[in-house]
Order: sequence, then structure tokens, then C-alpha cells
Amino acid sequence: MKLRIDKIIILLLTLSLFGSLLSGCVSNDVKSETPLTKSNYLLGTQINITLYDNQKDEIIDEAFQRISEIEAKMSINSENPSEITKLNEASGIQEVKLSEDTFYVLEKGKYYSQLSNGEFDITIGPVVKLWNIGTPNAAIPDEAILSEKLDLVDYNKLSLNKDKYTAKLELSGMIVDLGGIAKGYAADEVYTILKNRGVNHAIINLGGNIMALGTNVNKQPWKIGIQDPYYPRNDYLGIVEVVDKAVVTSGIYERYFEKDGVRYHHILDPQTGFPADNGLAGVSIITDKSIDADGLSTSVFLLGLDKGMDLIENLDNTEAIFVTTNKEIYLTSGIKGNFILVNKEYKLMN
Repeated sequence: MKLRIDKIIILLLTLSLFGSLLSGCVSNDVKSETPLTKSNYLLGTQINITLYDNQKDEIIDEAFQRISEIEAKMSINSENPSEITKLNEASGIQEVKLSEDTFYVLEKGKYYSQLSNGEFDITIGPVVKLWNIGTPNAAIPDEAILSEKLDLVDYNKLSLNKDKYTAKLELSGMIVDLGGIAKGYAADEVYTILKNRGVNHAIINLGGNIMALGTNVNKQPWKIGIQDPYYPRNDYLGIVEVVDKAVVTSGIYERYFEKDGVRYHHILDPQTGFPADNGLAGVSIITDKSIDADGLSTSVFLLGLDKGMDLIENLDNTEAIFVTTNKEIYLTSGIKGNFILVNKEYKLMN
């Protein structure tokens, strides 16, 4: 499943935490000095799950199995047709029966499409395929063809029937793209598995889509680095402290190509079909559920600073960090005491 991998946040363990792990001076519920980490490649990205207590291989294996199930249902690139593949192939023809997993993710995707007034639109697939950003075939599309594909982008023409768990794309050629939300759902499912298996301290990292379970082993907030949108992955501009939260970023830095000195990133505006150009370089969302952070990060990026700030300030238990193209940082009211700026190239504005 080729999902957007722009949502990059670097996990930072403080020196004090690292020292405590080495020395064995950890809280009583931690059974081992060294955390257990296992990796896998699923959902089109590198996944790392790290347990700091109740360290059992079978717990992580169960989590990976759950992610594999989600991938099989929602992938559009696997050998065996997924539910989403069947939905796209049936566009303009008939409704398709879905599992509860896939229906829920589509329902969430349509919700955020509505919440953002179409700035985030899960039916943007035809335009995404036209640009091919992130592949060797990336190119600026022909204007006439782009206009035709834009006519197929309309989340209102995705019909969902919860009584029957069916969906239908009303126009032939419509394509659902779950790249802005499916990883978030998978992270939430892993979180649930770990909690049910008695894990109290863990980090779930789906290609930079971070879910922090509980606190660190010293019972202090996790410290998560926020990606600098003008530098390669693993360069961070600031640190946010979180407990039991998802942290997800959308930005201009991960997938792009350059043509005649212009950079074209992959966050496409459903209104124009071109990469969004609204003065934002990155948006990080901090909230309880990863699927919500995933949907909101793209939605808010496309809405821009002012509308995006207004939206987040009116949502419960949700905060945001906005990074502009002129290297200014704006914070929503609830995160100001938990963010530390470390890169002095940036200016904290509020």
C-alpha cells in the first residue's frame, strides 16, 4: 500500500532516560533494562514497535499481524485485490461490501473531508496518480487532463451505507486514496493491542506516524522531535512533550520533485490539482487518536494557518504546531507549555 510517508516525527529519548535504561534504574513496572524493538515493512513504510515493559515478542508479532490484515483490506498495490481496489474498480457501477475496518476508515476520511470543506478529500486519487510524485515518473500534468481528473474529485459522491457496510463511488473513474489516514488507523489498532496485553510504556512508529503509549519508564512525558521541513529526515526544529498521544506531521519535505527550479511537493490541493501553496511548510497534530491526527494534519495543512488554527482551537483535546515557509512557528493555546524550540533559525511567534 503506497501511503504518504511525509508524516515524519523523530522519537527522542532524553539522556536521562537513556542513562536510566543503561543503569537499570527504571521504574518497578519495567522488567528489562533494554527495550524490545522489532521492525517490519508494511503499509508501504518502515514500522518500528518498541516495548519498554512487558517485553514479549508475541505481543509485537500480534501487532504486526493486525497491520498486515489492515494492509490486505486497504492496499491498492497488492497482488490480491483489496476492498479498496474493488471499490475503485466498481466506481460508477455498483456498491461494494466492506469489512468494518475499511468502512470505518472511509467514514473517518469522509468526515475529515467534510470538516475541511473539501480541502482534504479522500477521492483525490485520480489527481495523485496523474502527478506520480514519489515515483520516477513524476511530472507536471497536462492542464486539460488535470481538469478532467479534478471533475472526479468529490467526496460527496462517495456513498456510505452503514446498515449494510457498503460503499459506492458514484462516478466512473473515481479513486479513493486512503494515504492520508490509513496509517493512523493502524497505529490506533496497535495501541489497543499493546494496552490489552498489559504494556504501559511503548512507542509505535509507522513511518514517522508516532503513537506514544503512556509515559517513558521514568514516568515522565515522552519527548518527540518535530521534523524540520527544510532538512532531511531526522533533523528536528523543536521538541514536544506528550503522554498517551499521537503526533503526526504533514509537510513539504518528504516527497517532491523539482522542475525548472520549482519544487512540487505531494500535498495536492483538491481545488486546483496542484501542490498547496499557502505559506505553510509543515503542520504537526497532537491528539488522542492517530487516525484523527492523520486526517487533521493534511486537512489543516491545506486549510492554511488562519483557518487551520481556528479549526484546531475548536476541537477538544487537539493541538497543532504550524511551521511557515518564512520559518515562523505558531502554536495552538494548549501546547505552548509543552513545546521547546531548539533550532534558532526559526522564530516562535506566540
